[in-house]
Amino acid sequence: MAENNSSSTAGDAPRNETRFERADRNFAEILQELRVTQAGVQILFAFLLTLAFTERFASLDTVQRATYVTTLLLAVLAAALFTAPAAVHRSLFGQHSKPRIVRVSSRLAVIGMGVLVFALAGSVLLVVDVAVGRTGGIIASAGTLLVCAGLWGVLPLLLRHAGKDEGTGGTEGTGPDTSDDVRPAGPR
Repeated sequence: MAENNSSSTAGDAPRNETRFERADRNFAEILQELRVTQAGVQILFAFLLTLAFTERFASLDTVQRATYVTTLLLAVLAAALFTAPAAVHRSLFGQHSKPRIVRVSSRLAVIGMGVLVFALAGSVLLVVDVAVGRTGGIIASAGTLLVCAGLWGVLPLLLRHAGKDEGTGGTEGTGPDTSDDVRPAGPR
């Protein structure tokens, strides 16, 4: 017997989709989001890889080298987290596990974004440190952390709160058991 849930998004007609249809749609949306972030991580990773082969790399001090290695490893971890949903899906394909795959993939993406913010901040720290000095690098890196935390953390919370004020429950089309989107772990 197919489970049929009706949920609506703000201003949209109700969606009549089963739990598995919703999971399919949510997984497609997660993959699209990951395509955007993965491209950025790949560019960052490629940039970091090339740095070790430049003439100036030999002149980096101990802090700069530690920042480089840490940032490179964070970029690798972010790439692994962003590609893991495809691997999870592939390994569970055909086992009617899509809702679980969506939940796990959403968490992996959230963790990946957290790792990515530190990789971005580390990259900014390294480049600005080399270009203008350690103090400038620290300030620019802290600014990067604040901007990403604001756009990726605070802004969604504000939008969720505004949704509650508008009567949508804080997320588009959610109900107690008919969540339109699989929300990441964290403050609700």
